[in-house]
Amino acid sequence: MGNTSSMLTQYDIEEVQEHCSNTSGDSVIVPEFCQLDRNGCGFISAEEFMTVPEFAVNPLSQRLFRMLDGLNFKEFVAFLSAFSSRASLQQKVEFIFKVYDTDGNGKVTFNEMLDILRDLTGQFISEQQREKVLTHVLEEAGYTKDSLLVQADFMKILGNGLKMEVEVPVD
Repeated sequence: MGNTSSMLTQYDIEEVQEHCSNTSGDSVIVPEFCQLDRNGCGFISAEEFMTVPEFAVNPLSQRLFRMLDGLNFKEFVAFLSAFSSRASLQQKVEFIFKVYDTDGNGKVTFNEMLDILRDLTGQFISEQQREKVLTHVLEEAGYTKDSLLVQADFMKILGNGLKMEVEVPVD
C-alpha cells in the first residue's frame, strides 16, 4: 500500500466497483474517500484518517496508521472492505493478521501479540495477567510463547477462540 499513482485505469475502476458491490456498497465509498482526501491529492494520509472519530478513539489507531498512510482510492476500498458485514472470515483474518504483524515479515510473535493486548487492555489488567491469558490461548491452540505464527496458524487460533471460553484466575 502506499504512494503509487493516484490515477485509476478503467481496469482499476471496474475492479473497485466489483469489490465494492461484493463487500461494502460503492455508493458510500467515493464520497467518503473524497471527504477524507482534504487536499485532493488522490491519497489519504494518517492525519486525514484521524478526522474520523471512530478511528481517532480506536486503541489500535497508531498501528492502523502504518497500514493507512498514503492510501489511494483502490487501496482505501480494500482497507474498508475488511470492516464490511459482507467480508468473509478469511478477509477479516487477513486484515487482523496484518495489524498484528507489525514488522510485516509474515509472522506474528508472542511479543507482537502481547503489544496488541497491551494496547487493547491498557491499565485494566496487569502485565502478568496479559501474559497468562495470551499463553493460555496459545497453548489451547497447540502453540507456545516461542512459536512464530503465520496466517494459517492465526486462523486456527482465532477459530479456537470462537469456540472456547478462556478462564483466567484474577490474582
